[in-house]
Amino acid sequence: MLFKIETEDGNGIWTDVRDADGKILTFDSQAAAQAKLAELFPVLVKMESYAGGKRTRVVQIFRSDAEWKDGTPPK
Repeated sequence: MLFKIETEDGNGIWTDVRDADGKILTFDSQAAAQAKLAELFPVLVKMESYAGGKRTRVVQIFRSDAEWKDGTPPK
């Protein structure tokens, strides 16, 4: 399974975080995705623990159409 990170614009619109080439950043573990999220958006991540509300998130995604079709990623 893969993970990606997203940010929310304040109006309920979630956007994938991308690299300089425009590719969606993906990670092999949730921990790696969370670490990168905290590195890229430290203020937003810290605010969530004090002010409530979510402006950032880590999302699990499927690696392939086969995983999607089966409904569960292989281990």
